[in-house]
Amino acid sequence: MDLSLYFEPIELFQFRYADANQRKRLGDVISSYLVEGSFPLTDGMDIAFIGVKEDRSAVNNPGCSLAPDMIRDYLYMLFPGSNNPRIIDLGNIKQGYDVEDTYFALSTVITELLREGIVPVILGGSQDLTWANYRAYEDLGQIINLVSVDSCFDLGKTDTDCHSQSYLSRIILHQPNYLFNYANIGYQTYFVDQEAIALMKNLLFDTYRLGIVRTNIEEVEPIVRNADMVSIDISAVRHSDAPGNGNASPHGFYGEEMCQIVRYAGLSDKLTSIGFYEVNPSFDHNGQTTHLVAQMIWYFIDGFYNRKNDLPLSDKENYIKYMVSISGHKDEMIFYKSKKSDRWWMEVPVQTSMKNKYQRHYLVPCSYQDYQTACKDDIPNRWWQVYQKLM
Repeated sequence: MDLSLYFEPIELFQFRYADANQRKRLGDVISSYLVEGSFPLTDGMDIAFIGVKEDRSAVNNPGCSLAPDMIRDYLYMLFPGSNNPRIIDLGNIKQGYDVEDTYFALSTVITELLREGIVPVILGGSQDLTWANYRAYEDLGQIINLVSVDSCFDLGKTDTDCHSQSYLSRIILHQPNYLFNYANIGYQTYFVDQEAIALMKNLLFDTYRLGIVRTNIEEVEPIVRNADMVSIDISAVRHSDAPGNGNASPHGFYGEEMCQIVRYAGLSDKLTSIGFYEVNPSFDHNGQTTHLVAQMIWYFIDGFYNRKNDLPLSDKENYIKYMVSISGHKDEMIFYKSKKSDRWWMEVPVQTSMKNKYQRHYLVPCSYQDYQTACKDDIPNRWWQVYQKLM
């Protein structure tokens, strides 16, 4: 497939490429689409940046379409870590005649990159682009988990068009449905009505309030490790750290907390795409928000190149197996601890006839705290949520 048909070159405003006597920055090592006719090759690449200058479905945030190139200016000026990154920047998706055309183009590109084993990093644009990202997995016939870092659930009303605050409803209601689980990290209760919270519970989805998450940020790691795709709304970061958003709030994550969450995403062997949305340069101060997102992406790259390749799907030799008896349950609860990374998983029973269909979902990332809960003769919430879905 000729991906260049969907893209236009990027425009850098501040970054200047290094000469022979200077140390190379990220912009010097990324193969970028800068001029017509110089579209980069995808062969041998690990990560691909995709800019999407689309905000026609943004709610209270027009102007976020300007973000992709401005994020690049700050990202390109950062020095790479100790890794040797193999990254391409495909440029910006050509805006379609209407939003659905843009969705189609983005979904098509992501599908092709996933087939090639390349991780797309989407620079939005408004968060409704998450819908297009999800459709790419549908085209592959892959049942997935979606994690959103957001101050609300973006359910909207079912009778409205897809926009940045209703895309999740479209994903949930779409048939055939390939969404196994949705998890929200950092919602703020005063932005979410009680009916939406009840709906999330009835759908057996995972939701984590901002205050709960911030008390132990390390517990976010297994949540993100279970995701195939992550969608980040910059409004989840407090206004003082990220003013560049029309829906910015006084409360939210600190910038360094978001960088930690995104690094967890990079470390996850399961995660295959991530998107950064709702950054609006017209509300920004001295590029503070675009600079923060650039650093978040840097942490994602750093995490990616420190992956351990330790998904316990077949080879169990590199894991320590723990069996825990629970009162009232005939089967023991099974945990695995990686010898490489010290990370934990728990095995949830599934019918033999359904094992192939859900082979990527019955081994659930967890934490040592979940193991301790089981040792106290109690069932971890993470285990119980997945068990109800599988049985």
